[in-house]
Amino acid sequence: MNRVELVGRLTRDPELRTVSSGISVATFTIAVNRPFTPQNGDREADFINCRVWRNQADNLAKFCHKGDQIGVEGSIRTSSYDAQDGTKRYVTEVQADRIEFLTPKGGNSNFQNSHDDSSNNYAGNSSADIATTDISEDPFKDFGDEVALSDDDLPF
Repeated sequence: MNRVELVGRLTRDPELRTVSSGISVATFTIAVNRPFTPQNGDREADFINCRVWRNQADNLAKFCHKGDQIGVEGSIRTSSYDAQDGTKRYVTEVQADRIEFLTPKGGNSNFQNSHDDSSNNYAGNSSADIATTDISEDPFKDFGDEVALSDDDLPF
């Protein structure tokens, strides 16, 4: 089984080109945060090279830019070629079958980039615009008496 699911941010604008048969292909790199923080406290990320074809390539290049968060589903592909200096080079990348745009339309993805000159407020909202819930009161106070459960009552 060769299946990959990634969520990350574009490290640069996708590069769109058309092959000789007229099919669009976009190459891009996403930064995927590692699920742990080392002792020094600096978050680490892996930079994953990806490729997508046809309409998804056109849409990615049209609607997504550096810093946008995307989800990628696909498979890992490896290939090799002979470089001009005579050495054999190996390439590993994700062949994307499906791409999900995770940055809201018009959102700035919390990154400063050449396509967005607004402040770092997500989607232009300041903290004063976000509705909050007062949790100083018990949210379950009107649900009645406490229910006693044993381990035998649980389905798992």
